[in-house]
Amino acid sequence: MKKNFIFIFAFSCLINFGAVKFGFAQNMVGKWKTIDDETGKEKSIIQIFKAKDGKYYGQVKEVLDKTRGENPLCDKCTDDRKGKPVKGMYIINDMVLSGETLSGGRILDPQKGKEYSCKIWLEGSKLKVRGYWGIFYRTQTWHKAE
Repeated sequence: MKKNFIFIFAFSCLINFGAVKFGFAQNMVGKWKTIDDETGKEKSIIQIFKAKDGKYYGQVKEVLDKTRGENPLCDKCTDDRKGKPVKGMYIINDMVLSGETLSGGRILDPQKGKEYSCKIWLEGSKLKVRGYWGIFYRTQTWHKAE
């Protein structure tokens, strides 16, 4: 009887751990309103999704900040995205779920044309997005888009 209890307890812990790990990723998937950490202004709507390769990506679905026009171009980008419209652009690439955090990928700041190492996690209902450049980093707080 005691062995059965231990087995059932251990099995339920494994199932619950998997559900929690899956739950964090599922809560990060969806549309998020980006807020500029320097100005506090809303910038865009980003759709975060899990691709068939098991990695997570983020695509610009809507540009909210119209100071650079309706659909600005990534004129400061230095890769194949140079001169391309920001709307529709993949700015988060190759993120992998590790515990409660997405990491291992890159994030692009289309306004500055710079790409950074990235880490993403949830704090309550808000998404924390941190871009790293060496030992320096910036963190933005994104809000779930309606």
